[in-house]
Amino acid sequence: MVRRIGDRADGRLLRSLSPMHRVEPFIMVERNDATNHIKGKVEISEVEKYIKQKREEGYKGFGLMHFVIASYVRTISQRPAVNRIISGQRIYARHNIEMNMDIKKEMTLEAPNTCIKVVFDPKDTAADVYNKLKTAIDREKGGGLDSDFDNLAAALIRMPRIIFKFGVWCLKTLDYFGLLPKALLSVSPFHGSFFYTSMGSLGIPPVIHHLYNFGNIPVFIATGPKLTEYEIDSKGSVVKKKYMEYIIVTDDRITDGFYYASALKIFSGNFRHPERLDVPPETVYEDID
Repeated sequence: MVRRIGDRADGRLLRSLSPMHRVEPFIMVERNDATNHIKGKVEISEVEKYIKQKREEGYKGFGLMHFVIASYVRTISQRPAVNRIISGQRIYARHNIEMNMDIKKEMTLEAPNTCIKVVFDPKDTAADVYNKLKTAIDREKGGGLDSDFDNLAAALIRMPRIIFKFGVWCLKTLDYFGLLPKALLSVSPFHGSFFYTSMGSLGIPPVIHHLYNFGNIPVFIATGPKLTEYEIDSKGSVVKKKYMEYIIVTDDRITDGFYYASALKIFSGNFRHPERLDVPPETVYEDID
């Protein structure tokens, strides 16, 4: 892809947006000025069968987290506008799909956190997502506190406070004008397609997590633990069903509510038909010019 004037290292400028969309970043300047919170739950009976099948096929530890991420990657492939980013009050289409996620080295109170960044392809299947995620997690958990971002953060905090503060201002200014080096973008946990956190592994409900004003991540997905509910079916019988709650925080400026709703239907539809994620999508849609 040829980079044109106005494009960034991580996205291409969208030049044919409506005037309303182009004005919104100047009215709602900060990302947290423009957040929408989407709360819902999906029935996961079919997904649980699918997870069991995947584990039997040799995908050790394949779980709900892998499925949720794979489902959202597939959603982006069909509704690419949810993968837009806003920087310097301009709207861009991201070049790729980048997920950021905090992980703990060990499940203890004292264990340090680190952030991993995983790059996905729109054609990725659930198996592809599993393999890429497993590689990234194993790499970070296998060593000390030595992720790329950890090393960068460690270097920054050694500076005197006033110099550090000035350095952050410089980074924000460079980012505004799309001049941040690609090497920095590739390790920054504040730049990407979406941030994901699983509260289910902690046994607590999904959190309504803010977006970051620094960087350009437009979506934050949080999922909770499995829930068991008893319902009355069409025959009047009591049936047991399992659900997963989720909360998605979005940057309202990148697209409209109708488009978000369409994307959400694709996302939740994958939970009813998880086998869709075993094969690449028939068509990968590109964002507008």
